[in-house]
Amino acid sequence: MRILCPTGHLSFTPFEQESFLAGCEQDPDVLVADAGSCDIGPRGLGANAQVSPVPWQRQDLEAMLLQARRLGIPMIIGSASDAGTDHGVDHFVSLIQDIAAEHRLASFELAAIYSEVPVEDLKRRLSRGERIAGLDGRPDATMDLLERTDRVVAVMNADPIRQALLDGADVVVAGRSSDCALFAAPLLNAGFSPAISYFTGKLMECASFCAEPYAGKETILGRVVDEEVFVTAMHPGQRCTPKSVAGHSMYERSNPFREYVAGGYVEMSNCEYTQVDEKTTKVTGARFVPSSELSVKLEGAGFVGHRRLAISGFRDPHSIEKIDEVIGWSRGKLTERFGAPGDEYRVFFHVYGRNGVMGDLGPRPDVRPHELAVVVEVVSLDETLAEEVCTLAARNMFYARVPGFKGTAGASAVMTDGILTADDAYEWTLNHTLVVDDLNELVRTRFFRIGAAQMVAS
Repeated sequence: MRILCPTGHLSFTPFEQESFLAGCEQDPDVLVADAGSCDIGPRGLGANAQVSPVPWQRQDLEAMLLQARRLGIPMIIGSASDAGTDHGVDHFVSLIQDIAAEHRLASFELAAIYSEVPVEDLKRRLSRGERIAGLDGRPDATMDLLERTDRVVAVMNADPIRQALLDGADVVVAGRSSDCALFAAPLLNAGFSPAISYFTGKLMECASFCAEPYAGKETILGRVVDEEVFVTAMHPGQRCTPKSVAGHSMYERSNPFREYVAGGYVEMSNCEYTQVDEKTTKVTGARFVPSSELSVKLEGAGFVGHRRLAISGFRDPHSIEKIDEVIGWSRGKLTERFGAPGDEYRVFFHVYGRNGVMGDLGPRPDVRPHELAVVVEVVSLDETLAEEVCTLAARNMFYARVPGFKGTAGASAVMTDGILTADDAYEWTLNHTLVVDDLNELVRTRFFRIGAAQMVAS
């Protein structure tokens, strides 16, 4: 079986057309792309909104749909519209309907798979004594945690996608999915083992990230034969090498040799990577280890507050040397007027040029740059309060009274006189697992017949 993947996150930025069209000439059996991630942060899930512009979503879906229908092969999209919510699935279905009508495509079957889990359902499970277990050292979920949660999705494995394909779907639009499950589904239906099926998905999930030199949004082709997978870069300047493919197999894992899905994990410690031609690497040796119980990962997010930003630049060497005192002065003025940060408001000073990215984990706290940018971020449930706190914080960096200052014109250069309104702030609440009797009990599938004139639920 030959699987073509043009992107690791559909529409996060549009994928490159040339390598995709070249791949479509290699007789693929299925087109697959993941369209979401928790890398984007909790807002997409919590706010039930996409983080990618709709024109980019439409562009990528259109390119894939037109080629899939031209070739007469299935198209599989997972984690629809960035967060994989039910709204995201419906949004992608609507875009595909519009594209099909615009191009007057012959009618086809579309399966929409939903994986949102009502928070109230989780509360009922918790009250019955069911455990919602925390991952990676997190405590188990409590009622208080669920009260802070606005929206939850279950991360499906390949089973619902497999069934949709068996039931005749030409296009599958799935809610939140394990990345590798999208690729595993058609392989499992073709009789391949869970080991090579899920492992192929692990290698291909981010498209050209498994090739070198680095080039995002380029297409790769996977060819599976028995227990071997051959991964080939479609961009003329890229190649899949044992180093690049092995590196990606260990990507984003707390244990670099295990890829977990609902129902088990792929064990990769004995895999062998072999260069078979200039652009292709062959991989063998994956094993699948079934779980002793069936559990599904849950991702949840909740609203924290409204957010305001102010950006100030510093170039004066004395101000840079004393930047912590400048920030301390500003913090003090906030406490004088509003009380200490807490339930009413939260404030963060991000010092870019010193430790704005890593904070206290930065390896060089003693760095002496010639310029700094301080981003003040304020979060509050009260929009008016957020605006006022942010304004006072920024202006008191300008007026900070720090020993050694001689000028009276202020020490910072503001990027804009006004306070910037940012997206509302959300937090991850659930990164947990729930034991279930059936891996499909948290998902629902709906079929549509899509044609040039209308969409009809079937």
